[in-house]
Amino acid sequence: MARPAVTVAIRAARAAGNVILRYMNRLDSLAVIEKHHLDFVSEVDRQAEREIVRELKRAYPDHAILGEETGASGRAGARYTWAVDPLDGTHNYLRGIPHFGVSIAQLDRGEPVHAVILDPLRNEIYTASKGDGAFLNDRRMRVSKRESLDGAMLATGFPYRERRHLDAQLGMTRELLKRAEDIRRTGSAALDLAWTAAGRLDGYFETGLKIWDMAAGCLLVREAGGLYCDFSGREGLPESGNVVAANHMLAGQIVEAIAPALTSELRR
Repeated sequence: MARPAVTVAIRAARAAGNVILRYMNRLDSLAVIEKHHLDFVSEVDRQAEREIVRELKRAYPDHAILGEETGASGRAGARYTWAVDPLDGTHNYLRGIPHFGVSIAQLDRGEPVHAVILDPLRNEIYTASKGDGAFLNDRRMRVSKRESLDGAMLATGFPYRERRHLDAQLGMTRELLKRAEDIRRTGSAALDLAWTAAGRLDGYFETGLKIWDMAAGCLLVREAGGLYCDFSGREGLPESGNVVAANHMLAGQIVEAIAPALTSELRR
């Protein structure tokens, strides 16, 4: 049975998902703003986040919330913080590419303890609580059992915020493709991590993620028997936002493989 916090997060994610789906046939009329260079936000992102925040505050008025669109709110210094990405894959959504999701995680003093990721188009809900395992539509998930990079299916992204690392990113991709079967670039970090937890992907790596991009997905991976770490192999949510996720054996091999391509900044 899902923990109460997960039940609340599912309700919030579905409320956001309803907003996202309602506007799918009206993409041409959406108001879209470029927050930063190549960083777009639509009225759908904002409405979806309002729905999530409303549900979370109704259930947990004393908790802090860190949303991608609205920033930090709630009581300063609160033990619990909700990290919210109301529409992970906005660029896909605005172009009509059917791959995006809603990501919600509860953090206890910075550590993710509950997670929900919703894929509204496929009606797939990924959930996890610390120590309880990870589930896809109530079916337990496990990470891939692949023991080697040879033939692995990986995923990554090339974030618009991190273009200064493009040469290193391409270098990491080149090193991994020497052994991996292929590398996918889907446009949603949350779903990449959820698919890694479900064993659809063997592993995932990306630079410069924000807490709302990765907190829920990283908990899913860990509770599905996997590992998440930074590019130097340090476990835990990386402050740098540079993350590797896979089963324990493969995560180490990814870290080792990308090492020659890393700059000193990416090693931190």
